[in-house]
Amino acid sequence: MPTGAWGRFAALALVALGCAAGAGGPADSRDVVSFAVSYPRSVDEGPIDGRVILLIAADEAEAEPRFRVKVGPQAIQVFGTNVDGLKPAEVATIDGDAFGYPLEGLAALPPGEYVVQAVLHRYETFKLATGQQVKLPMDRGEGQRWNRAPGNLYSAPRKIRIDPATSKPIEITLDQVIPPIEPPADTEYVRHVRIKSERLSKFWGRDMYLGAHVLVPHGFDDHPEARYPLVVFHGHFPADFDGFRPQPPDPDLEPVFSERFQVEGYNLIQQQEAHDFYKKWVSDDFPRFLIIEIQHPNPYYDDSYAVNSANLGPYGDALTYELIPYIEKTFRGIGEGWARFLYGGSTGGWEALAVQVFYPEEYNGCFAACPDPIDFRAFTSVDIYEDDNAYYDDGPFHRIPRPAHRDYLGHLQAMVRDYNHLELALGDKSRSGDQFDIWEAVYSPMGPDGYPQRIWDKRTGRIDKNVANYWRENFDLRYILERDWATLGPKLVGKLHIYCGDMDNYYLNNAVYLMEDFLKTTTAPAYEGEVAYGDRAEHCWNGDPNQPNHISRLRYNTMYLPKILERIRKTAPEGADLTSWRY
Repeated sequence: MPTGAWGRFAALALVALGCAAGAGGPADSRDVVSFAVSYPRSVDEGPIDGRVILLIAADEAEAEPRFRVKVGPQAIQVFGTNVDGLKPAEVATIDGDAFGYPLEGLAALPPGEYVVQAVLHRYETFKLATGQQVKLPMDRGEGQRWNRAPGNLYSAPRKIRIDPATSKPIEITLDQVIPPIEPPADTEYVRHVRIKSERLSKFWGRDMYLGAHVLVPHGFDDHPEARYPLVVFHGHFPADFDGFRPQPPDPDLEPVFSERFQVEGYNLIQQQEAHDFYKKWVSDDFPRFLIIEIQHPNPYYDDSYAVNSANLGPYGDALTYELIPYIEKTFRGIGEGWARFLYGGSTGGWEALAVQVFYPEEYNGCFAACPDPIDFRAFTSVDIYEDDNAYYDDGPFHRIPRPAHRDYLGHLQAMVRDYNHLELALGDKSRSGDQFDIWEAVYSPMGPDGYPQRIWDKRTGRIDKNVANYWRENFDLRYILERDWATLGPKLVGKLHIYCGDMDNYYLNNAVYLMEDFLKTTTAPAYEGEVAYGDRAEHCWNGDPNQPNHISRLRYNTMYLPKILERIRKTAPEGADLTSWRY
C-alpha cells in the first residue's frame, strides 16, 4: 500500500483514472491544467529545436527534480512535448495532449502542492548520408544526459499549487543555462585522446569525434622500447578512467549507505578498491598493458554499442580501424590481433562479446560480464519472436505485466512498460537517450523518416515482427553464432568468456542460459571458453565466486588482466614480442 505524499498522489490519480474510465468519457473531458513554458532573449537568441520536459515532484528534496527522474514507486511525474524553432518569449504549451509517466496525462493529476521544473533539451539538424534529415540531441561532453547537457535551458525548481479548475496556464520561465563541462587533464598514468572519425563524419553529415581515456603502464615513459598489448574496457560514458585512484581514500569523505547492497560507507569502499588497483598497477609483478575506456557518445545515447548500425553509422569500423590503431600508434601498442582484448559489464559486456563476434580476428578474447541481452528470445523478460506484446503476457481473461527490474530476492521494482513510457515522455522517435531506445536505435533498420523503426509500439507494447526479424539477423548474438558457427567458430575458439549473476536485476541471466545451451553443444570446433554464474548475484557480477557482488563489480581490471596474460602465453604467434613489456 503506498504511503506518504506519493501514496496520496498515486491513489488520487488512480481514482481519477478509474472515474474517467467508469464514466465512459475521455480523460480530457475534465478540466486540465496546462503549462506555458518559455525562455527570455537574455539567455538565448534562439530559435531552438528540441524537447520541453516538465517535471513535477510530490515533495521537496535536496536534489532538483531534473535529477530525480526514475521508474518505480518513487518516480516523479514527467511530461514532454517537442518544439521546432521556438523563439524567445514564444510559449511551448504542455496540456492534456502531452504524454507522461507515470501518469499518462495531466487530466489524472490531482489538485495539490508540487515542486515543478522544466528543461529544454536542444536538438540539432543532421543531414545524413542516406539522404534523410533528422533532429537529434548531439552530445556536448556530458554523456548524452538531457539533465546535464551544456547549453540546455532550465528553470529553477518552484513550489506551486496545481488546480485543474484554474483556467490560467501556469507559466514557467527557462532562465538558466547548463554550463560547459571541463575536459579531464592528463596525468602520469591517464592520458586522453580525441580524434575526428572520417567514417562517422561522412555518415552524420558533420564532424564526429571519438575519444578514449588511456591508462598507460607503470614505467611507460621510462621504457620507450616497450610495445604493449591493448585491452578495451567497454562501458558507458566515463568522465575519466574509472576505478583508478593514486590517492588513498579521502579521510574527510562522509560515508554513504548503499541501499542496493545494504552496505555502509560504500563510497569509501569504492575509493579503496580504486586505490588498491593503483597499487597493483605500479607493483613489480603486475603485467604491463594499455587499458582504454572509449568515449563514443552519439545523438542517441552515451555510447554506440561499438558496432555498425543503420541508425548510428559505422561505429564498429570507426573504433576498430580508426581509433584503436591511432591509440596503438600513439602509445606504442603492439597493434596485432593476438595482442588485443575486450572486457566490460552490462552494456560493456554486450559490446565486448559483440565486437569479438563481428571482428573475430582483430581481438584475441572477450570477457563479458552481465551482458545486455545476447539472445533476443530473452530480451529482458520479452521473447521478441514469439510474444505479441512486450508489456503484457495476455490470456483470454487476464493479462500479466512483464517485469523489467528486480532485486536479488526477486522483489519486483519496475515493469517493461514503466521504462518505455518514461522514455516516451522524455523523447519520441527513440530520442530519450535511455536504454530501450538505444537498443532500438542500434538494432533496428532506419525508417523512411530517418529515425529507427520501432521494435514495438511505445504506448501499447505491440511487437513489430518484421523489425524483430531484422534484429535477429543482424544483432542477436546467439543466433548469429549458431547460424555462422562453421565459419566463425574456428576464429573464436577460446575467446568467449561470459559471466552473470543468476539474479541479475534486469533478467539478463536468462539470455546467458540460452547462449550457454548453444555453446556447450558446439562441435567442430568446441568453443573452449567459459560461462559462469554468481549465486544470488545481481547486475555487474564479474565472475569471481569468492567476492560479494558489491566488491566483484569493482574488480573488472584485476579479475580479467591475469586471464588475458595467460591467454597471451598460450596463443601468441611464434616470434611475437613477449618481453619488451614485461619489465
